[in-house]
Amino acid sequence: MIKKPKYKGRRDLKRDGFSDNLAPLESLDLNKVKTFDDLVRGMKNTAFGGRAVGEAADVLEAMIRDKDCFVVGTFAGAMTVAKMGLLICEMIDRGMLRAIVSTGALMTHGMVEGVGMTHFKYDSRMNDENLFKSGYNRIYDTLELERNLDDLELIVFKVFSKLNFKKTYSSYEILEKVGQYLKKTIGAERAILKSAYEKKVPVYIPAFSDSEFALDIGVFNRRQKLKNKPLLKTSEFLDLEHFTNLIRKQKKIGIFTIGGGVPRNWAQQVAPYLDLINKRVGRGGKFIRYQYGVRICPEPAHWGGLSGCTYSEGVSWGKMLPLEEGGRFAEVLCDATIAWPIILKAVIERMEKNKRNKL
Repeated sequence: MIKKPKYKGRRDLKRDGFSDNLAPLESLDLNKVKTFDDLVRGMKNTAFGGRAVGEAADVLEAMIRDKDCFVVGTFAGAMTVAKMGLLICEMIDRGMLRAIVSTGALMTHGMVEGVGMTHFKYDSRMNDENLFKSGYNRIYDTLELERNLDDLELIVFKVFSKLNFKKTYSSYEILEKVGQYLKKTIGAERAILKSAYEKKVPVYIPAFSDSEFALDIGVFNRRQKLKNKPLLKTSEFLDLEHFTNLIRKQKKIGIFTIGGGVPRNWAQQVAPYLDLINKRVGRGGKFIRYQYGVRICPEPAHWGGLSGCTYSEGVSWGKMLPLEEGGRFAEVLCDATIAWPIILKAVIERMEKNKRNKL
């Protein structure tokens, strides 16, 4: 009788991990942590959200250090109401971002803080109906004063009144004029649009009509019409073509995303748009995809929305460079007000340390 060989299960192979080039994990030792960079480097060798934070810092650093990479920042959510506006200023001022795509609300509330007005903590004992009557607008746990928005209207009207009414404007041109005004009027105070103006970083609001800026233009134009004066004209297609031509000139592109929504999709769709121009028009296009990407957003992929869309899914649309061809991406499923400051501070420390070493 022939004996059958004894079956050897997978555990009999006894692979040690190192032979398969697997990266070992390490316990996070807080006794070794003296800086944010120390913390993030330690987190990279742990698991779950901590590892994602550490890996995101590495990718952000890599795309900033890559001199051929043009980095686009996209911002959604109430980040300026949440007092994250100076993080955007920091990224602009340090040359980390070369273009910005944002919601209109985020830039509006950023102007509020930029000109010295205040947001307040929401007291949960307050009734929303009474908030409305008292002139308070609630954004989760934070309050925006209606008075702030009224005062902001007076400021932007000064900018609008000096524009050329024979011309049609893009959002980035209007925001550039606002940034110029802020530079002249707020002194040493920091503001996103001021920093963007100083560093020549274009700021696009693709859904421009969905913003306080657009409502202000609407009110401005209604007043102009009553006075039989020319109207201020805008077109979102001017933003599309300006951004497309800007990206077409680049060797490499990277994207840093807070949240998702329209800003993220609008910035990413430039890659397939350029490809379509190349194929269907035959002139003016280019095949280019994002080589780097960092996304900080709590939205999961299984809801099917763009905010939670993985970079891997973006590869199928021709938006992202596959990992096999050099793509490098990191995704942090976390509230941006927690992860973003930690990641950014760690990368800033690395950049400053590198400067000191060179000196």
